[in-house]
Amino acid sequence: MPMPATNHTEAIRHFITSTLGFDLAGIAAAERMDREADLFEEWLAHGHHGTMEWIARNNHKRRDVRQILPSARSVIVVARNYYTPFHHAANPDHAKISRYAWGRDYHNILPKKLKQLHQFIQTLEPNAESRWYVDTGPILEKQWAARAGLGWMGKHTNIINRKMGSWLFLGVLISSLELEYDSPIGDFCGSCTRCLDACPTNAFPQPYLLDATRCISYVTIEQLPKEEIPKEYGQQMENWVFGCDICQEVCPWNRFQTPTSEPDFHPRTGVMDLTVEQVQAMSDEEFQERFQGSPVRRAKADGFRRNGRGVG
Repeated sequence: MPMPATNHTEAIRHFITSTLGFDLAGIAAAERMDREADLFEEWLAHGHHGTMEWIARNNHKRRDVRQILPSARSVIVVARNYYTPFHHAANPDHAKISRYAWGRDYHNILPKKLKQLHQFIQTLEPNAESRWYVDTGPILEKQWAARAGLGWMGKHTNIINRKMGSWLFLGVLISSLELEYDSPIGDFCGSCTRCLDACPTNAFPQPYLLDATRCISYVTIEQLPKEEIPKEYGQQMENWVFGCDICQEVCPWNRFQTPTSEPDFHPRTGVMDLTVEQVQAMSDEEFQERFQGSPVRRAKADGFRRNGRGVG
């Protein structure tokens, strides 16, 4: 059953930022998301998700979080800044890895913190129910982040916060508690198209629309290892062998970025000093050892070597 309105909002916000260490927190009412779900279904219908079949499942739950948690009254969205003040070497042979994968896999960090949030909420209301997700469930995280006032969806389809830019990991907790809600803040991209213009593979058919099948991140992470990198992408990929940060690097809002206080997001040894040739020749054993606990393991050793061949 839904829990009645409470005065726990400030205690929950304080716990999220002070105890759990999240940089941002916002709360939205657990209402239907029909417009956003319609756009998502249209995106799927155009095949922009490529071979990511898992992303097409359970859209009825994306439309209404009460299909996930019938007692839902609130959606709590949190964000953790992962920006670190390091840069890839200027060496033309240097292999580039997306900033989010320089450190420890955030999937091993954020869900544990959301579980702690659930446990804290239960100290306030023992009968409170929760469900939480970090990229793993049928929920439109970025759209909920916008509703909860954390920022707006940029033309590159990432959430942008006016103070922290777009280097953000998101987490969502659906709660049966009725809390005080935040308001969306609007869109501050204006007439800027730097992210769209900078994309070397033209992955944006129009502002706010990403064709994942043309995105370097999709090609190097989600595309099956047995599928070679399209030849027309090779020279355009600028040595990105896992993910791509170009659209975020050129975003003016990222001038305001602040280095993360999370040590686990700082570059790990062996991630920033690879050459394309080393990627191409990396053994399965070296891959497993070098990227233990890293998001890079999602590509698998075969896929990582394939990426090296694709840009070489």
